Amino acid sequence: MKLDAKVPSGPLADKWTTYQDHLKLVSVKNKRKFSVIVVGTGLAGASAAASLSEMGYKVKAFCYQDSARRAHSIAAQGGINASKNYPNDGDSDFRLYYDTIKGGDFRSREANVYRLAQVSSNIIDQCVAQGVPFAREYGGLLANRSFGGALVSRTFYARGQTGQQLLLGAYSALMKEVGRGGVELHSRVDMQDLVVVDGKARGIVTRDMVTGEIKTWAADAVLLCTGGYVNVFYLSTNAKGCNATAAWRAHRRGAGFANPCYTQIHPTCIPQSGDYQSKLTLMSESLRNDGRIWVPKKQGETRAAVDIPENERDYYLERIYPAYGNLAPRDISSRAAKRMCDEGRGVGPTGRGVYLDFAEAINNFGEDVIRDRYGNLFEMYERITGEDPYKVPMRIYPAPHYSMGGLWVDYNLMSTIDGLFVLGEANFSDHGANRLGASALMQGLADGYFVIPYTLSAYLATVDQKAVSESDAEFKDTAQEVKSRIDGLLKVNGSRSVDSFHRELGNILIDKCGMSRSEEGLKEAIGKIGQLREQFHQDVRVLGEGTNLNQELEKAARVSDFFELGELMCYDALERRESCGAHLREEFQTEEGEAVRNDAEFAHAAVWEFTGDVSKPQLNKEPLTFETVKLATRSYK
Repeated sequence: MKLDAKVPSGPLADKWTTYQDHLKLVSVKNKRKFSVIVVGTGLAGASAAASLSEMGYKVKAFCYQDSARRAHSIAAQGGINASKNYPNDGDSDFRLYYDTIKGGDFRSREANVYRLAQVSSNIIDQCVAQGVPFAREYGGLLANRSFGGALVSRTFYARGQTGQQLLLGAYSALMKEVGRGGVELHSRVDMQDLVVVDGKARGIVTRDMVTGEIKTWAADAVLLCTGGYVNVFYLSTNAKGCNATAAWRAHRRGAGFANPCYTQIHPTCIPQSGDYQSKLTLMSESLRNDGRIWVPKKQGETRAAVDIPENERDYYLERIYPAYGNLAPRDISSRAAKRMCDEGRGVGPTGRGVYLDFAEAINNFGEDVIRDRYGNLFEMYERITGEDPYKVPMRIYPAPHYSMGGLWVDYNLMSTIDGLFVLGEANFSDHGANRLGASALMQGLADGYFVIPYTLSAYLATVDQKAVSESDAEFKDTAQEVKSRIDGLLKVNGSRSVDSFHRELGNILIDKCGMSRSEEGLKEAIGKIGQLREQFHQDVRVLGEGTNLNQELEKAARVSDFFELGELMCYDALERRESCGAHLREEFQTEEGEAVRNDAEFAHAAVWEFTGDVSKPQLNKEPLTFETVKLATRSYK
């Protein structure tokens, strides 16, 4: 596998401008000759589809939801980062870039990250022009708040509904182009495979989720904007429909998968209350601006939180990380919460929880101010738990939330398959080993609005490829493979449900490849996953048929892919003999539980190649070099 990042030459701050100044363009008239497939209509997909259609390309957009408005981007709560420096507290493009590089523990490609910082301010202008109702200060300027891993306030927000409001803006732009005829939108359609012709991505195979129809679609390029894969853990903060099939099927067709072991465990989630749950609920990181996190100093404490006096409380993040306190990065905060609970100081019925307390903030600012900032989040918490967070502290605990790993892409956002571009959370490039809060929305919109319009045009202006159609052999053969795979799942007719297999897989992964990993545990997990995968294909029971609406069949196909992905995550974690960011190998940590990197051997992106045998993946490496920063031990103290 050839890994050429195609990073432009020249000073870091000038690379993107130099790229834009010298790329080859498709003329306005010729854009109408090219067709583009966009899979996924979240922030990355909707913004890309709308932008490319406005430029003149013929776009076909696909989503498995009944409406593009229901993409999982809608669930993002706390905000979106941009280096506008409205609070005048010292922010800049460089500081946003550096915080992101440092937050990812120096395991991301710096040219992509710097470009992200450069275009971040344009995102805010774009969204304001679309009518996104960002919070404002009394004088009318857009308001900012802080998120983990930053000493400045750079997060723009719309209460606790930022993802929803941003998605409505992108959705409006998308539907304008649908109404104009520039975008052909297909909802309740699930991508099943990628069609590769002469080494280039030329189309996809889909299944109509209502009728079961298998259909092929041809284009000049394919954009995957399909989000992350943390539902591999079964319990996560993601919607149940979120899956890895599109990316994984592309991987099996030749797209390199980078850093699959980099998954983020978010520290601010409502604790699990029982085995009956199918997902977990995120409480926005923005709450850590005003909420203080603590546990009792005494082990086995049984008193209610309000009955525990101040001198018997351990505000452990403020104690351990005084510079950042409650806004320490997510990976660090999650591991710290786990340590407190492992010591027997966790709270709640299961002992797997810590307090997030707003009593001081309410006393200082008043309940009305806190209600204005976080009212919908407080209401959501009370509805789920039955507890009023204005009167008693919230209980939170870490939960799987985001994947920093994903399909490998170069500077153009193109994978190792020519013509296959990967945007947003589905790619690996920007967040390294840990994502800072409020950076996911930034990356999705940056990729869709301000990067792919340039890089796709540069590809289409230079690529030499023959015309293809859905009647070609490659399309028919791929469609037949999809049909055979679906028929195979239906024919097993075993004794166990899909969810029972998925839950067991998730338990293995969260235990052995979750907040911490070890060589012994990872080897054990690889063996168990292989055995469970074989059992799945011999004993899963998928009710119904493939010719109509069948959610069990949808889940079975996705869980089949999760088995293979979960095994690769463990191989990747086993090979990376260091700790960095969210990847904590127990053999490589300080006495205080902090990560110990090994830059001499592992300052690279681990890019895995499918060999035809899921148990024998091939490792390739992209060295990570840094022009403007020095590799340093990450410290938030």
